[in-house]
Amino acid sequence: MQAKKRYLILFSAGVCLILLFYLQGPASRRTPKRGDDPHPHWPHFSDPLRAFIPWDQTETEDYNVRASPRHKRDDSTGADKCRMDSCFDFELCKRNGFKVYVYPQQKGEKISESYQNILSSIEGSRFYTSDPGQACLFVLNLDTLDRDQLSPQYVHNLKTKIQNLNLWNNGRNHLIFNLYSGTWPDYTEDLGFDIGQAMLAKASISTESFRPNFDISIPLFSKDHPRTGGERGFLKYNTIPPFRKYMLVFKGKRYLTGIGSDTRNALYHIHNAEDVVLLTTCKHGKDWQKHKDARCDKDNAEYDRYDYKEMLHNSTFCLVPRGRRLGSFRFLEALQAACVPVMLSNGWELPFSEIIDWRTAAVIGDERLLLQIPSTVRSIHQDRLLSLRQQTQFLWEAYFSSVETIVLTTLEIIQDRVLQHSAHSTLMWNRLPGGLFTLPQYSSYLGDFPFFYALLGIKPHQKFTAVIHAVTPLVSQSQPIFKLLVAVAKSQFCAQIMVLWNCDKPLPSKHRWPATSVPVIVIEGESKVMSSRFLPYENIITDAVLSLDEDTVLSTTEVDFAFTVWQSFPERIVGYPARSHFWDSNKERWGYTSKWTNDYSMVLTGAAFYHRYYNYLYTHYLPGSLKGLVDQLSNCEDILMNFLVSAVTKMPPIKVTQKKQYKETMMGQTSRASRWADPDHFAQRQTCMNKFASWFGTMPLVHSQMRLDPVLFRDQVSILRKKYRDIERL
Repeated sequence: MQAKKRYLILFSAGVCLILLFYLQGPASRRTPKRGDDPHPHWPHFSDPLRAFIPWDQTETEDYNVRASPRHKRDDSTGADKCRMDSCFDFELCKRNGFKVYVYPQQKGEKISESYQNILSSIEGSRFYTSDPGQACLFVLNLDTLDRDQLSPQYVHNLKTKIQNLNLWNNGRNHLIFNLYSGTWPDYTEDLGFDIGQAMLAKASISTESFRPNFDISIPLFSKDHPRTGGERGFLKYNTIPPFRKYMLVFKGKRYLTGIGSDTRNALYHIHNAEDVVLLTTCKHGKDWQKHKDARCDKDNAEYDRYDYKEMLHNSTFCLVPRGRRLGSFRFLEALQAACVPVMLSNGWELPFSEIIDWRTAAVIGDERLLLQIPSTVRSIHQDRLLSLRQQTQFLWEAYFSSVETIVLTTLEIIQDRVLQHSAHSTLMWNRLPGGLFTLPQYSSYLGDFPFFYALLGIKPHQKFTAVIHAVTPLVSQSQPIFKLLVAVAKSQFCAQIMVLWNCDKPLPSKHRWPATSVPVIVIEGESKVMSSRFLPYENIITDAVLSLDEDTVLSTTEVDFAFTVWQSFPERIVGYPARSHFWDSNKERWGYTSKWTNDYSMVLTGAAFYHRYYNYLYTHYLPGSLKGLVDQLSNCEDILMNFLVSAVTKMPPIKVTQKKQYKETMMGQTSRASRWADPDHFAQRQTCMNKFASWFGTMPLVHSQMRLDPVLFRDQVSILRKKYRDIERL
């Protein structure tokens, strides 16, 4: 009996426990919190740029949102989810291509110098249109660069002003530029007005608020950043091994309180005052002494002992920590100085990250792993370091050296999204000469561009097309053009000859031209203007173009030798008549000279080889104002082509050996149509030099003292042993 009682009690207790368990439901079966776990697990940081969150907050809703920017964007609504396919009207771009309209300036509206430089860069580009009906993209003439309410550049009532614009359309197909957003103390990324469906070209933008393939991250640049041109990178030559006086440097403000203070406050931990020199000062702001800490006086004294530029130019790596905002002026300063940037700004969407592979030019650090930075940079092999340094120079000059390059890069990125069938490849963006000079509308095949032959392991076409620019009527069979035709046609490398007829007289009949072993194509110049000689004619089927004036005197041997040289330098102009430029300090302008000296910077296209891609670039890259000047003067087209090619290659042309009579022959022509006989010819070319330099923002021409001669040229050996015999005989 007692045993039955005990069994009954145990059974009843078991039933009660089971009922209690099920009645309480899932709440009693939940996984214990990390705070209850005696062995907490450290979170896995899969994203090296994600902000640090303590382990005991990793299950909060706030952590989950911040831990995954992609998750945050996907869960957002409205403009936060904008993409090109949802917030951009492609129909506006189908009618007239990718054209950009800038709103006219409103009365009484002040615009900062930096924003005016942005607008001027757009208005001077090939993308600009003054007709909103032709536009694909719209840019405000209201200054949106500085949205810090404490800044004197802050524009008030911007929300109302934008909403009153007739073409605003909730921001659709609009691009907004911004450098500064938010204010003390949190410096949020809010612009203070509703951007609607507009794209943002923004500095210091975070990965959380960045909308991939819609927004564009741009660098933070100062008000002194040049509008056009800009200085070249500071790397003059490579040193092997590529190490400098300092391994890692930084010099800048230290914030004692507020956002952005933690990283810079911790830099003293890795500063050794030898090869790692990280200097900070808290001596800034009106009331810095109220907040000074125990390190301030020592830091300030050491800070003043070092010159920033000296450090910048003599360091292998430059630390780029975040400040109040994610971006920093140090970024562009380091790039220009060929000091490899070490990024220490978690969550920063790096400038032009959509197109630039920053792993080839920078070291991406983590604020949480500051103590590992010195050992990380020391472990980089010198071969890798040399590559990083060279890439900083390329990226600086291609995309960041001026406001214009920053703006044009932004527009090119958007154009790639719009015209996806003819978009730049990653290689075009990240290899010389860069995306601004490599136009994919010309070809999607890299082998069609002269810059990529070596990379692809290919060679240019083994033939050339001669293009003779004719402006004089055919009167006599003794005219220089006939002799030139025969000499060029005899070249073993000549595929065809194209005569560009820019004469006022009608096209001559076919029987007037001499019989040759290669086809002779005669076409009428478009509008009979000078720029028509550089149009990308479909008749040109070879990579190499031999550009010739009608009164040029060349032998077949000279043509063959020049073409052989060009095959080794297909990205440059290779030819005979050389000219030079100089700076006239008395007149404070550029000068042009035809004197025969020991150096040159131009090879005139009256007798020169170049790649046919430059015809396309001349036609589609250069603005109508420069080509209009050439056509108006009927002069300077050869100078403009030299400017263009040197701007692309950053190198001089190649001069080859010429016979003594060449100069006298060219200058001795008595034809009234000859440009050499025009007394204003030289003065016009002086003017052109300065007009061109003004548009490029710098002088792209590079001087050279190199001349290429045939092997055994003028050596005291038998003429029969020499390959190009006729060059020396004359």
